[in-house]
Amino acid sequence: MQENISLKPYNTFGVDGQSKYFAEVRSLEELIETLKFSNSKKLPLLFLGGGSNILLTKDFEGLAIRLNLKGITEEIIDDNQILVTAKAGENWHQFVMFCLDKNYGGLENLSLIPGNVGTSPMQNIGAYGTEIKDIFESCKVLNLETLEIETFNLEQCKFGYRDSIFKQEGKGKYVILEVTFRLTRKNHKIDVEYGAIQSELEKMGITNPTIQDVSKAVISIRQSKLPDPKVIGNAGSFFKNPTIPNSQFEALKQKFENIPGYPNGEFVKVPAGWLIEQAGWKGKQIGNVASNQLQALVIISATGNATGKEIFDFSTMIIDSIKEKFGIELEREVNII
Repeated sequence: MQENISLKPYNTFGVDGQSKYFAEVRSLEELIETLKFSNSKKLPLLFLGGGSNILLTKDFEGLAIRLNLKGITEEIIDDNQILVTAKAGENWHQFVMFCLDKNYGGLENLSLIPGNVGTSPMQNIGAYGTEIKDIFESCKVLNLETLEIETFNLEQCKFGYRDSIFKQEGKGKYVILEVTFRLTRKNHKIDVEYGAIQSELEKMGITNPTIQDVSKAVISIRQSKLPDPKVIGNAGSFFKNPTIPNSQFEALKQKFENIPGYPNGEFVKVPAGWLIEQAGWKGKQIGNVASNQLQALVIISATGNATGKEIFDFSTMIIDSIKEKFGIELEREVNII
């Protein structure tokens, strides 16, 4: 247990902010011991994974726990299916690469997403037509009140777009210890319909792609559009893509005929990046903060010295601007501390 520790190394924005207490845990026993300490002092908790989905706007007057639980296990189900379980502290992209090296299919479209395995179900991470819920089997969690282990299946997780029970009624009640995915061993479903994957594969000269080819294409696209957090502080996509009623979308189309939309029943998902770009924010910098030049959905610490408050205020200006121009209220994807 350490006191007054800077959390700058533990968030991908590289924002400085102190935590009153800090502990890094490598086992369930260490985690329970740490939680008993926090309960005795009635401390608020902040769990840190890869630090890719948080924005620190102030010092944290509680206990920050870095989950460094490691390990991957496999269980063959049948000729084509396998369950692969990864502990919460495993790096997400390295885990995807582990599965692809073994020719396990299902995760390839989720290559190069920052963060750790433990945070993946929280917001049902997704990219290029795939979401966690599509390959999710179950997860083991620790109930923070009873300190007992519970298992959540797909239905219990209540997955939605960038949403789950862990962001709603279960928020602050559980910590995810490990996640199990149901993957394919040979009859892989290749999904190249979404985004620029198909054109990227064509550039690579590939007409009959493997899951490894799809992963390479996704990595290439992401690297061309998204800044590396190790070089420029960012948390990936800062906003969710808004979903609006069909009637609102049709009305907007009368005014903005090129507005893109992806129908979903009675609603339409509109790319937040397009809205932000149309409102003139792409590449715009105010002080230490900017919207990324290649992908407007990404907010960056342009000088490397941005404070959490500066980044938050910049995001508020974008939200206000989009609301005024399009009548759409953007929602932050990043957790604000």
